[in-house]
Amino acid sequence: MRSRAALLVIASTFASATFALGGTDGDASSIETFDEPSRFDLAIETAYLKSFFNPPRHYEISASFLTARMRWGTNLNNEGLFRGYHQVYFSFLAEPILRGIENHYYGVNAGFRYNLVRHRSRFVPFFSAGVGLGWIDSQPQVYSGQGQDFTFNIVGALGVSYQFSDRFSGQAGLLYQHFSNGGITDPNPSLNLLGLQLGFTRSF
Repeated sequence: MRSRAALLVIASTFASATFALGGTDGDASSIETFDEPSRFDLAIETAYLKSFFNPPRHYEISASFLTARMRWGTNLNNEGLFRGYHQVYFSFLAEPILRGIENHYYGVNAGFRYNLVRHRSRFVPFFSAGVGLGWIDSQPQVYSGQGQDFTFNIVGALGVSYQFSDRFSGQAGLLYQHFSNGGITDPNPSLNLLGLQLGFTRSF
């Protein structure tokens, strides 16, 4: 819960800075936001996730992410549905387990994100997917507990970003996360989680 409170404080600071710096970023109604997308983004994100599908025990996780994204190719000359640009990203994950057998998960994740851009629109739909690894305080002696500390993770997201200015934006979306040790130990119950994600981004 402390990590979530810290994220909310940082997010509030970002939002306050957005309005304080509004005069230097130009008139909101006149910005052609993504004709030249930022080269680098730094984001703080939080998500509330619940388990589904296969775990015999119910899990609830408060996830926090610190994510760096770098632009990697654009498709802005295309006037069709997929007008937009690519990004590669790298995330640090810190995830207290609010309900479940284990207590916490820490990891890293890297992948790709694609942003769908419309002319003069501040709303930018996106989707992303990545893979990574991490460590959980496994409890193999407990039925349906994770078999070992080392795990792999898969993270996917679908959402929309809103550009407050040419430097600051906020995001909301749906996040999917999978934990598994890849069958290194048996049994390997794994976890599938789904929930709402919110975030704030500073562009450079």
